Amino acid sequence: MQFVSNPKVEDVFNNYPKTIKKHMLELRTLVLETAKKINGLDDLEETLKWGEPSYLTKHGSTIRMDWKEKNPNQYAIYFKCTSKLVPTFKTVYKDTFQFEGNRAIVFQLDDKIPKTELKHCFLLALTYHKVKHLPLLGA
Repeated sequence: MQFVSNPKVEDVFNNYPKTIKKHMLELRTLVLETAKKINGLDDLEETLKWGEPSYLTKHGSTIRMDWKEKNPNQYAIYFKCTSKLVPTFKTVYKDTFQFEGNRAIVFQLDDKIPKTELKHCFLLALTYHKVKHLPLLGA
């Protein structure tokens, strides 16, 4: 897999408060670990969308992540709100994650991230255009 990163993404990570940065880097690591295990995923691009770290693939749907000062005790992973991603996550992981509408999985600073389940969500997002026709995206 070829990984291409915009250098400005590192600036965003470095500008998060120290306590937030470790959570954001953990999410980034989970995205990268997931992408490396997807057969046929040739390219992963790390860039900024709306000033937020974002991950793009040819056959996937964008994954964005961010922390916002207006909600200092939480951070989130954002997905395209018109996709079937978050509605599917709500069905499969209704007791695992906290959601914001049809666009985000939200974590509180003291939450323990359910890594296996979150990686599954990332897998579905990174392969979205290959699985969107399947019931529950093939979950």
